[in-house]
This record gives sequence, structure tokens and C-alpha cells, in this order.
Amino acid sequence: MTDKLIKAVSTNGKFRVYVIDATQTVAEAQQRHDTWTNSTAALGRTMIGSILIATSALKEDELMTTRIVGDGPAGAIVVDADAKGNTKGYIQNPHVSLPLNDKHHIDVRGAVGTAGSLSVTKDLHLKEPFTGQTPIVSGEIGEDFAYYLAKSEQIPSAVGVSVFVQPNETVGKAGGFLIQTMPGATDKDITQIENNLKIIPNISELMNEGLSVEEIMDKLMNGIEVKVLDQISVQFKCDCSKEKFSKSLATLQDKELQAMIDENQGAEAVCKFCNNKYQFSADDLAQIIAEKNS
Repeated sequence: MTDKLIKAVSTNGKFRVYVIDATQTVAEAQQRHDTWTNSTAALGRTMIGSILIATSALKEDELMTTRIVGDGPAGAIVVDADAKGNTKGYIQNPHVSLPLNDKHHIDVRGAVGTAGSLSVTKDLHLKEPFTGQTPIVSGEIGEDFAYYLAKSEQIPSAVGVSVFVQPNETVGKAGGFLIQTMPGATDKDITQIENNLKIIPNISELMNEGLSVEEIMDKLMNGIEVKVLDQISVQFKCDCSKEKFSKSLATLQDKELQAMIDENQGAEAVCKFCNNKYQFSADDLAQIIAEKNS
């Protein structure tokens, strides 16, 4: 069963809304990186926010990279996402486990930190990729994405990202929403959305109660009629390959490659995003050297 994201627009044209169930996607990231509770929540929230923005802002073949670099123990978080619902990501320190915060929730702020930056780089197939950067304002990630959208892209937005981690470190539920305000929205319209958000529980709590993404959207937009425009599958997907790592190895100096042959009789390459490992024998490395010099 794959995860899914639904896109909708209010029939009055004043809001765009996206709701995502990313449980399997975040679970795969947790398994691949062996993340502990706080790292799982921080990486999962970043993946959810990245997919929401990517599917709202990118065209078919464009790519977006989110980097969150805070002063907390989790270190840097890097996530790629595209318009098709594909994502991959990693966290610098996967083994962060802290006590619950004063609201008895996972302390994501404690893991991420409260000083640092959130940057979004979009590869739009132009000469140079576009990068927008804003300071971390919360460390809870959802508010940081909302601040980025408001300041860097001038799109007033509400962003909710939520990951429920089981006591055995596995992912129970993971999901989120993005509501974007369109130019025609009045203060009264916005207040209605704000009031809905004040009383709605965390998305993962609603998912634990068995609500579907459609039912969650109805709660978010209570009192505002919406029309679903599209539904897309969401999945963890990495495009690494032995061929790509061969090209990376070919950028090293011959003496560095020769040292790998002499000292280790080969090399192992590990993908940061998915933890897949690729073995290069002494013959493989010798062939890379030969092709470089042919």
C-alpha cells in the first residue's frame, strides 16, 4: 500500500490545500538510517514538508532540496523531493533520543535547535538553481517551512507536519498539510482557517483515529467548500547506482584510486540518502583509472 497526497482548491478560489499520508515513506527512511525517536521525527517532518512544497511548486521534472542546519544534536537534515511524490533524505546524527517536551510530545525543537537556517534549492533546469534561505524560527519544522514560504516566496501558508513514533522506534503514522492563501482571500476567510487549525489535533493523531486524508482535509477546511484536483502516490525513492558512484570515483586523482587498490584491494561507496552500499573491486578501480587515461 503506497502513501498518497491529495491536492484541492477551495471552490471560491481563495485557498489551495494539500494533505499527505507519508507513513510508509517515513517508515522506510527510519529503517534505512536506523533513526531514533527524535531524529525520526525531525527527518520525517522535513520529508513531509518538502513533498508538500515540491508538489505545490515544481513542474514534472524539476527537483527541490531542503537543508535544515540547526544548532541541536541532530545536525544537518537534507531532503530531496520532486513533483511526482518521490523523496529521499538523511539526517547527520540519526541517533538522537531526548525526553518528551512539556506538552508530552517528541521534542523536535530540542533535536533540531533554535538557531540556524532552512534553505530550499530548486533545480528548475535554468543556468543556475534558485535558492531561498530563512533563519530557523521554531525548530519544530512546520512553522519553519511556513516562515520560509511567507518570507522567501511571499506565499502566506499554514504548514502542519507530524510523525508518531512507536515505543519500539518504528513509525506509527506520519502526515501533514499545506494550506496556501490566494490573493482573493479576506481577513474573514483567513480567520476561519485559523480557527479550524486551533481546534484540530496533530495530523498523526487524526490518522491514528483512522481518518483518511480526505476526512482530514474536511476538518482543516471546515466551513469552506473544496474541490479535489489530483491525487498522487508518495514514496521513498533514491536514484543512486554503481554507475553514478563510478563517475564520482573518476573525479579522484589516479594516485588516490591506486592507494585504494594497494591498501584495501578495492573500495565501498555508501549512499548518504538511502544507505545502499556499492562494492568496487581492485579490477573495477583499475578499469576506472584506465578509462580516465584512454
